[in-house]
Amino acid sequence: MTQVSTRSDSAARRSSFRRRLRAAPRRAWDTLRDATTASPARFAVGVYIILISIFTLLLSLPAATTTGQRTPFADALFTAISSVCVTGLSTVDMAAHWSAFGHVVIYIGVNVGALGVLTLASILGLVISKRLGLRAKLIAASDSNPLRAHGGPVNEGQTVRLGDVGSLLATVALSTLAIELVLAVLMYPSLVVGGISPLRALWEAPYYAAMSFTNTGFSPNPGGLTPFQHDYFFLTVMMAGVFLGSIGFPVIFTVLRQRWHVRRWSLHAKLTVITTVLLFIVGALIFLLLEFDNPKTFGGRDAWDTVYQSFFLSAMTRSGGFSVVDVSSLHGSSLIVGSMLMFVGGGSASTAGGIKVTTLAVLALAVWSEAKGRPSVQAFGRRIPSDVQRVALSVVAWGATLVAVSTITIAQFTKAPVADVLFDVISAFATVGLSSGLTDSLHDPGKYVLAATMLFGRVGTVTLAAAVAATSRKQLYSLPVERPIVG
Repeated sequence: MTQVSTRSDSAARRSSFRRRLRAAPRRAWDTLRDATTASPARFAVGVYIILISIFTLLLSLPAATTTGQRTPFADALFTAISSVCVTGLSTVDMAAHWSAFGHVVIYIGVNVGALGVLTLASILGLVISKRLGLRAKLIAASDSNPLRAHGGPVNEGQTVRLGDVGSLLATVALSTLAIELVLAVLMYPSLVVGGISPLRALWEAPYYAAMSFTNTGFSPNPGGLTPFQHDYFFLTVMMAGVFLGSIGFPVIFTVLRQRWHVRRWSLHAKLTVITTVLLFIVGALIFLLLEFDNPKTFGGRDAWDTVYQSFFLSAMTRSGGFSVVDVSSLHGSSLIVGSMLMFVGGGSASTAGGIKVTTLAVLALAVWSEAKGRPSVQAFGRRIPSDVQRVALSVVAWGATLVAVSTITIAQFTKAPVADVLFDVISAFATVGLSSGLTDSLHDPGKYVLAATMLFGRVGTVTLAAAVAATSRKQLYSLPVERPIVG
């Protein structure tokens, strides 16, 4: 009897073990699904880390270099982060160091990073399932709207409504392919005229197109843009690519739907376009005023070329990352102006970095409303709620803190001039890619700090803060009000 009972118990344990074993993949999938959909912000950070690890491994392969030797880990990691975060800073000679395989890896990394891992995941889900579920829509909306990084209800006036997410994803995919294709076709003749062989130009045209639209700034040839510095058509096409990439997919989505009916544009689209154009013009005029007599930059050029290159520099400091003049030769005052433009960056849910132009616009409107004594912040017949203002203030505060900490740390490591360190740190934070020359001479500790700055800048300070926060707690009571003295 005891023997029969023992056999029965053993069979039951084996059966239970087999059931648990069969259920293990399902439980693992449910755990992963709950972890990703419960916090899209944490999901974004996790996927970025996975992608960076994969591209670091690929760039560490001997086949990725022209010499056939392994790239040092610090340089491979730095380049992988710079590619996935669409920054454009480099610690090696991009044209001479990487082989054709290495350039292909970088090209893929740049496009994956430009689309955004959350948007890319949603597109893949749409392709597989032919439709988007509520979870996928929530994830995609979090990538296109910073307010989705926080829990709780979202106003119907949000940048992208859940019902429009499917259309937005189609716009992201199709517009990226179409814009890069058109840019490549327009750039190809200029590359051939500039001395690039027709066969090689077939590769460099889409490479430059991707680097301009994604606002990265990598160049596949040793001379960079120097052979094309007087080819105004090529540079104009490049500026157009940078502009389209920097205004953001929600703005492209709105413009495609509403065409030129500007009154029907969303408040987000209006603020993005107006602030972008305003900063572009103001930045160009300031660079023109500060650099027109600098013999190392604009001083030796004619009037037309000086004016044009001022606008080109203004566009590239916003997030483009390309340069015709030697950035290290700019006056210190111009470096400060460039740092300010880079810190602002481009539009939300775009390939650009920085605190975003809408953040600057909201804060400027808040300051103006306070000066006018208005009880609320208003623009174009719409009221901007206080939670948006708090998010804008948080983005600036976190961004400034990150830049300050990184600048102090790298300045301590390198003992370099603070102006040069600040310029490169802001360029990393805003994923711009311009350098005063400091990045090329960094040792490994400085590379790691600058690489972390690029990652945090790309992921986004609001998303990062939401990912770090363990839980969102509800407060069921209100404390007494007391007003401290401010200012």
